Amino acid sequence: MHSLERSHWARETRRVTRPFAWGIEHLGGDPARDEPRDFLRSYAERALAASDTFFSVPAAEWYQFDGETLTYPSAIPSPYLENNLAAARWFPAEQSRNGRGHEKAAVVVLPQWNAQPDSHVNICRVLARFGLSALRLSLPYHDNRMPSGLQRADYMVCSDIGLTLQASHQAVLDTRRALRWLEQQGYTRLGILGTSIGSSVAFITLAHEPALRAAVFLHVSTYFADVVRHGMTTSHVWSSLEGQVTVDELRHYWSPVSPFPYVGRLRGAGKKMLLISALYDLSFPPQFSRRLWQELSAREIPYELLQLPCGHYTLGKFPFSYWAGLRFVPFLRRALG
Repeated sequence: MHSLERSHWARETRRVTRPFAWGIEHLGGDPARDEPRDFLRSYAERALAASDTFFSVPAAEWYQFDGETLTYPSAIPSPYLENNLAAARWFPAEQSRNGRGHEKAAVVVLPQWNAQPDSHVNICRVLARFGLSALRLSLPYHDNRMPSGLQRADYMVCSDIGLTLQASHQAVLDTRRALRWLEQQGYTRLGILGTSIGSSVAFITLAHEPALRAAVFLHVSTYFADVVRHGMTTSHVWSSLEGQVTVDELRHYWSPVSPFPYVGRLRGAGKKMLLISALYDLSFPPQFSRRLWQELSAREIPYELLQLPCGHYTLGKFPFSYWAGLRFVPFLRRALG
């Protein structure tokens, strides 16, 4: 399985190793005035101490919907104009289209890093077929949000520490604005499904969003920095970071956009969670996945767990994708029904 995972990884030939940058200007810092380490340490501490405020966002000033595609302004203005317009594709439940049943349950779907425009579309169609409307949200720097000149969503996870932090922060706020639109359409039973980095964004959103009842996480981990340091998929990113920062420093700097600091917020929240993990994952190493669900258990936070004998890439392939779907579709129907 590891050999198969490496072969899938090797097929991607467009990876670019970009230069290291502190990127504090993306977070309101002044490179000419602020010492980068001090600024990032303080920024992370303040974000964690007041995460409700850090991830708070009102509904968008406007939403534009053409019957299939939803667009609205992102709450965080990034340096790239294309990225500042959030976009999502809408897959209404079949009973909604043909006039039967209720239109009250919907799931926001967050794909993986460097997902193609059609990624997770089949998941959305399956959810819709089984009575759950789905809204597939494009993550920052993906799809039409990708700045010209890029071939991959490099700025979502990169060796620019501040830009990476801003991108995941932006993703959480975009997701919460998508939930506000769903509420405006009359959807009251709301869930979320995220894969890989989409799982990280989904976990943080679940921990801060009262409207969410249930979540599915395809691949789970603890800290953003540990995945970047130890994961095969992000080895080219770490090669630029290595020697500039330690993994302990990076873990703290990126802690506001990591799932682990927010585990305690889920205790007593009454939210349903399904964690799906791959036993042979070289991108989200299994020891970090285990650490997350062990922490959930230690805090007596209920969850369901499915471990599959595959890896990060192969979870998206038959039969493992089918196996996962057989579990998460009924889970979401029960949790939102």
